[in-house]
Amino acid sequence: MLFTQFEFPIFFLCVLIAAWLCRGRKTRNAVLLIASYYFYAYWDYRFCSLLALSTVVDYCIARGMVRSTGTTARRVLLMTSLVVNLGVLGFFKYFNFFIDSASPALQAIGLSGETLNIILPVGVSFYTFQTLSYTIDVYRGVLKPVNRFIDFALYVAFFPQLVAGPIVRARELLPQLATVPKFSKRRCYSGAQQMLRGLVKKVLLADRLGEAVDVVFAGPDLYSGVTIWIVVFAYAGQIYYDFSGYSDIAIGAAKMLGYRFPVNFRHPYLSGSMSEFWHRWHMTLSRWLRDYVYIGLGGSRVSQWVTYRNLMITMTLGGLWHGAAWTFVLWGIWHGFALAFERAFKNSVGYKLSRPVSWFLTMSVVLAGWVLFRSDSLATATGVLQRMLSFADGVNWYPPLAIAALLCCVIEHVAWCTPLRRAMRLPINAWYSPVLATVMIWALVLYAPRDFRPFVYFQF
Repeated sequence: MLFTQFEFPIFFLCVLIAAWLCRGRKTRNAVLLIASYYFYAYWDYRFCSLLALSTVVDYCIARGMVRSTGTTARRVLLMTSLVVNLGVLGFFKYFNFFIDSASPALQAIGLSGETLNIILPVGVSFYTFQTLSYTIDVYRGVLKPVNRFIDFALYVAFFPQLVAGPIVRARELLPQLATVPKFSKRRCYSGAQQMLRGLVKKVLLADRLGEAVDVVFAGPDLYSGVTIWIVVFAYAGQIYYDFSGYSDIAIGAAKMLGYRFPVNFRHPYLSGSMSEFWHRWHMTLSRWLRDYVYIGLGGSRVSQWVTYRNLMITMTLGGLWHGAAWTFVLWGIWHGFALAFERAFKNSVGYKLSRPVSWFLTMSVVLAGWVLFRSDSLATATGVLQRMLSFADGVNWYPPLAIAALLCCVIEHVAWCTPLRRAMRLPINAWYSPVLATVMIWALVLYAPRDFRPFVYFQF
């Protein structure tokens, strides 16, 4: 089930009423757990078994770590969690990718190198990282294992963040599930308006931008360099508003149910450096990679060159996490190189660039990376970049709705730097809030694209 499907508002309203009618914690968590599995099964019930497998394995492993007194036994349990979770993720997401990449070598030794018809379970990348954060934190001693299985099962399967994040860590959500939240009209209103903002981002901005992006990236050689530039800007807006819109809906839904999720985006296109960009973009993934990969490799507590290596490894794995394709791997390497170069520049030069110059350079790196991220192949990415740099001739196409949506993106980012950002949150006591909310709802009804477009990050 998707947030933009007609069935979701009905489903969510029923869950919201049922959750707030429950007085006891056990009953409430059981209702939310059943609803979450129904939400996931609505897409394909067969993959609920994978969700349950990850839940049972990591719950038992964490309990086993408490009972184990030796360091070796705890390490074996942690490795078991890593093997099981990453094994499932690796098989369903990367098996065909590695077989395709190794096909020439396999054929040379007499093996067929044929791929399998594997369906990628929705959300597997997200809930795998969530459960791994739990077992790693228990192993490190920064988190005590939960005693109630139903609480842990709900933490893993909680439907607002199940299929596309934010990546909520156990120490952030499990304490909230241990109590019954108090009903708050203000919190419910805040959650509802955040869900509405998310829908506007997704349907009116991301989907309109996506229409133009899909057309041009299907045959970039046909279009002029100017059109390619417009579409690359459009894709930058599409992926941001698509994913931040989903995060807003997820955070808002959780808030209406009485729970707090971490912020996932903070206007990343205002960043003046690559490190700032990753402090603003997909923040829950950035922190996960920092705490469990980068710091695990030694972080910046090692020599300068080892620090650069750690950045490259972390961002390459981050790119691979996004998708099983060389374009995603190169996107991660590109960002890793940019972060390493930026760090080296700051260490070797005694002055800082002006904010406008650093912003321009940062956005140039980000836009070039988005070309890799969006392209279906390295050949497509190369062709798009060549036409951008040469301003090659072709069809000059200026899609009006996409340009209008792109202008809205620019205005929204600029407005966020002014006192208007308060108005954009639709304060509960402001006279204009119901007026703007009504306009947004009518715009969703009148101007939503006719064809259904899933969220971009569902493929990850």
